[in-house]
Amino acid sequence: MKNKRIIIFDTTLRDGEQCPGASMNLREKLEVARQLARLKVDVIEAGFPVISDGDFTAVETIAREIKGPIIAGLARCVAKDIDAAGEAVKPAGKRGRIHVFLATSKIHREFKLGKARNEIIRLAVDGIKRAKSFVSDVEFSPEDGSRTEPEFLVEVCKAAVAAGATTINVPDTVGWAVPEQYAALIGQLYEEVREFQTGRAIISVHCHNDLGLAVANSLAAVAAGARQVECTINGIGERAGNAALEEIVMALKTRSDFFQGYQCGINTREIVKSSRLVSRMCGLVVQRSKAIVGENAFAHASGIHQDGILKKRETYEIMDPQDVGWGQTDLPLTKHSGRAAVASRLRHLGFKMDEADVNAIFSRFKEIGDKKKFVYDDDLTALVEGHITEVPETWSLEYLNVTCGNQTVPTATVRLRKTEREKGGVQTLQEAGIGDGPVDASLKAIDRLTKTTGRLLDYTLRAVSKGKDALGEVTMKVNFGQGELVTGKGASTDVIEASARAYLNAVNRFLESRPRAKEKGKKSQP
Repeated sequence: MKNKRIIIFDTTLRDGEQCPGASMNLREKLEVARQLARLKVDVIEAGFPVISDGDFTAVETIAREIKGPIIAGLARCVAKDIDAAGEAVKPAGKRGRIHVFLATSKIHREFKLGKARNEIIRLAVDGIKRAKSFVSDVEFSPEDGSRTEPEFLVEVCKAAVAAGATTINVPDTVGWAVPEQYAALIGQLYEEVREFQTGRAIISVHCHNDLGLAVANSLAAVAAGARQVECTINGIGERAGNAALEEIVMALKTRSDFFQGYQCGINTREIVKSSRLVSRMCGLVVQRSKAIVGENAFAHASGIHQDGILKKRETYEIMDPQDVGWGQTDLPLTKHSGRAAVASRLRHLGFKMDEADVNAIFSRFKEIGDKKKFVYDDDLTALVEGHITEVPETWSLEYLNVTCGNQTVPTATVRLRKTEREKGGVQTLQEAGIGDGPVDASLKAIDRLTKTTGRLLDYTLRAVSKGKDALGEVTMKVNFGQGELVTGKGASTDVIEASARAYLNAVNRFLESRPRAKEKGKKSQP
């Protein structure tokens, strides 16, 4: 195997976003896509264009605006799916890819599709040929490939390559595989499908983490002949998630003694920044002990470890934290810093902001600057990401006052501004509420004003930067009775205010999504 270049296929915006409560709006997806380009992933799977107008627009916009990576759109082996994907990735030109998939395992053939082997092959070939009419770069996935009979999988791969697929992805769709067995399957495909040896086509792998083996399976597949790995930032995805990009990349780099000659083009110093951005955009907190990007990944509490680190870092650290983006925060800004300094720092942090964006962020920066001595890069990043996550505001916070104590009934007075965009009118409403605590009271007052009833299912508070005056960032997941969880985010030096802002963000997202849901329902009717 002469070619040892590993293609990194990032599916954070497609498979990652399918995780419940992790949906992102267009601007959030675009910001993540920009960061993935800075990370230098080879392929961005931007979405599943046929499933909604929003997904189509996201894929089309990313294909038009993001330069560098290949932009892929997912499609079933169904004509309307493939046509939608073809139109969506069209702005990417020669960098456009259509990723078609069709289940091949016995259990899927019998119980999901009700089709025989020969029908599966025919549908796969027809789908690939249709995709080739839009793009030259077609990837095919035999869904549930790890549970497909090996001899049939070989037959499917041969037919797919003959039809024009240049990448064959073998998904461990339900996380069933174990490394030795999965590597043997990949090795068999490599040996029996000649095109993998000649380089006309490559093997890709897409592993899920149901048994905690996604990264191990992916690396085993690489050693057996796979040359593309599909993964996500922080390992987010359906159920237990996907293989984590940062773990795969750093395993290849750190254990180059074992993975001799294998390399990828990832800019590893962008890993931590990418992790934090995705975490904030989708509202999924990274566990402290998460490899590479968790807050404890390079923390040493044991005295023995600390002593060793001081004498020689490599005694207890196999990676240099700066290699993945951990390091000192740059000199902080203060309330006296001007708009030009803030705009310059935004550019330094990699954010693409127009004048209106900078003005909005600068206004919030001044509010924060009046409340704390220094505004660190992490604080500024939180403000930017909060601005990105905003949706058109039907309701916005004007005033909040809370009274609470161990001998007092928690009471909140909230004043909101309501913007009726269709009528062009603005009105101010005020209400009070009581609850089990100041946050509960504030949220109940907001419910009374907005006439919504949200059930808070998850609440996370984290300090964005250091110090007692650190900016607090609240992420919450709310069910408004429509089944789908809505994520809200807000930041402030006051955690009660941050909570109110996060809840209002969720309310506005819910109100913004209702017209689209109604329209989607109409379109789905026969």
